[in-house]
Amino acid sequence: MILLIDNYDSFTYNLVQRLGEIDASLDMRVIRNDEATVDELSSLRPSKIIISPGPCTPNEAGISKDVIKWFAGQVPVLGVCLGHQCMGAVYGADVVRADRIMHGKTSMIHHDGKGVYDGLPNPFEATRYHSLIVRRETVPEGFVVSAWTDEDEIMGLRHESLALEGVQFHPESFLTSAGHDLLRNFVKHPC
Repeated sequence: MILLIDNYDSFTYNLVQRLGEIDASLDMRVIRNDEATVDELSSLRPSKIIISPGPCTPNEAGISKDVIKWFAGQVPVLGVCLGHQCMGAVYGADVVRADRIMHGKTSMIHHDGKGVYDGLPNPFEATRYHSLIVRRETVPEGFVVSAWTDEDEIMGLRHESLALEGVQFHPESFLTSAGHDLLRNFVKHPC
């Protein structure tokens, strides 16, 4: 079962729709970030977890950070936008106001071709909706920058030994050219 933590964002159900397009038989459960404890989520025995985008900061994302801490190394976790920022924050990265606010704008995303980026065009165009970003100088030990923009802004983080991936952009957006394939890589491939 894929557990999707909803950070009260309208994009959450776009993620659900995209995942359903990948495999209509996927068992998915959407739970809001303030409607369950980590123990309750653990009892569901998810096989994968996605932390959704959201309108706030990592410190206002309910149980999202606790979910990342609890399941790291046990269950593959994909953080999208706010979920990506939460992942960085859990491990000590600074999440700061971006130099450029990106709401509904696209950028070319370069990547390392590994993990969720396996087999994707390099670069590809992706939609961004964010005003916060993980500061490069504070990328936590054990993480690699897996994706970036032409301006060298961090667009992806991956832990080297735990199955944790974060993407700052929105793979569920129809303007993200490789978004469907990125999500399929997360769902279909063992991490």
